[in-house]
Amino acid sequence: MKRLSPDGHFEPEFVEGVRAIFEEKIVFNQVLGLKLSEITPTVVKARLEMKPELVGHFAYNRVHGGVISASLDALGGLACLVAKAARHMDQTPTQRLDFFLKIGTIDLRIDYLRQGIGTHFDMRAEVLRLGSRVGSTRMEFFGPDGQLMATGSGAYIVS
Repeated sequence: MKRLSPDGHFEPEFVEGVRAIFEEKIVFNQVLGLKLSEITPTVVKARLEMKPELVGHFAYNRVHGGVISASLDALGGLACLVAKAARHMDQTPTQRLDFFLKIGTIDLRIDYLRQGIGTHFDMRAEVLRLGSRVGSTRMEFFGPDGQLMATGSGAYIVS
């Protein structure tokens, strides 16, 4: 049976597969410009570079709220996927990547705390509970100075 590495990380083949699916094959994530920065069994992190196509308010160059919501939703679902993958290390990386086919959003809540103004934004998602059918997550959206701009919680189907 395969195990996580001693530092609690997945094998490179799995991580690169997750990155390719999340950043390239999910075209909407590619349009947004989401880039993964950390993938562990308990936490996933990503970065979003601000670009003109993401502006929601022209006078302030503020990121659109839908971009924040979609980004946190995508990261919350990914957190469930990697948490589920960590429970199935007896399967091959390819088999665990197929979990992407079964993840879907059931419920999503976003709280906007501050205006989304900045050159880039960092996000973090962690799984609060992962059952056999549903996972619950908490997500955070930070500005370039590390200030919390939005929070989210989501429920995802995982089977």
